[in-house]
Amino acid sequence: IVDDVVIYRRRDDFLIVANAANIAKDLEWLDYVRRAWPGEGGPPVNPDDVVIKDLSDTTALIALQGPKAAAILGQLTDADLENLRPFRFVYADVAGHQALVSRTGYTGEDGFELYIAPEAAVPLWRALLAAGEPEGLVPVGLGARDTLRLEMRFPLYGNDIDETTTPLEAGLDFVVKLSKDGFIGKEALVKQKEEGVAHRLIGFKLEGRGIPRQGYTLIANDRPIGRVTSGSMSPSLGEPIGMGYVESGFAAPGTELFMEMRGRLIPCRVVEGRFVKV
Repeated sequence: IVDDVVIYRRRDDFLIVANAANIAKDLEWLDYVRRAWPGEGGPPVNPDDVVIKDLSDTTALIALQGPKAAAILGQLTDADLENLRPFRFVYADVAGHQALVSRTGYTGEDGFELYIAPEAAVPLWRALLAAGEPEGLVPVGLGARDTLRLEMRFPLYGNDIDETTTPLEAGLDFVVKLSKDGFIGKEALVKQKEEGVAHRLIGFKLEGRGIPRQGYTLIANDRPIGRVTSGSMSPSLGEPIGMGYVESGFAAPGTELFMEMRGRLIPCRVVEGRFVKV
């Protein structure tokens, strides 16, 4: 997996939103594909017909997330937020600033992401906080986002998915259309599908005291069978939860495992689906 991105199809181009740490790597990959990919079911693509621009330094992003996000944002824009479906976007004036407003986010809650000019970031941030103050809106950082996405079992690139993992191992089969012709990696994924994946990404809860941390070893039958990729104390549940890769034979919900933490073995159990239902 090269990255986990969102792609917006605009009128004349595509806007790709990558993980910030992967910008240089993703640009290199896109340029390689532009020059080397022959095209799907047709003549080779002329590399000169594909223009790639890095807009990182001319774009700011503010995420407004939570069950009251639409009501708060609606105070600052005339955009039809009620009919804006998930993973769709509109261009709108928000508190006097031009923005691409998308119904996206990585918290598991309803919410929006606003793409704006850098000089609009501070005044729009202040306008959002002022509009949302009566509703309890507060600023939060990536640490809070990380606990929310973990409760929803959303994989995070660099933790739960990376260039050493495949979509099938990570339970992301829904993004892979094996019936489609000619995409990079198809042969390897078809083979893995036929042979079965050796490791799977699971969610688990600790049944003893401790906090799962990336890199901790998961154990069953007195031997290592996997590793933790993400973990935290769930704010919603008040329980320690985690994600990790284990041998496929130990991935079934209800399977009892142990997590090794500083020489101690802490019991844990594989759970099915999301930790928190919304």
